[in-house]
Amino acid sequence: MKNKRMRMARMECDLSQAQLAEAVGVTRQTISLIESGGYNPTLNLCLAICRTLGKTLDDLFWEPEGANEHEKENGR
Repeated sequence: MKNKRMRMARMECDLSQAQLAEAVGVTRQTISLIESGGYNPTLNLCLAICRTLGKTLDDLFWEPEGANEHEKENGR
């Protein structure tokens, strides 16, 4: 599942994927994969991203109950 909330938070902080990656100690490709839903980051990486973007785990990574079912119903 795409992480649009993380992408929006990154953009609100005026950070590129490369800048966020450098701040949290990963590659730009890792940030890209997280945002596109191709990689599930470790808890430590999630926390580092949250600290850098000034957000909570809930803000960026928590999926509301039933979110996946809603997407399946809408063909996503």
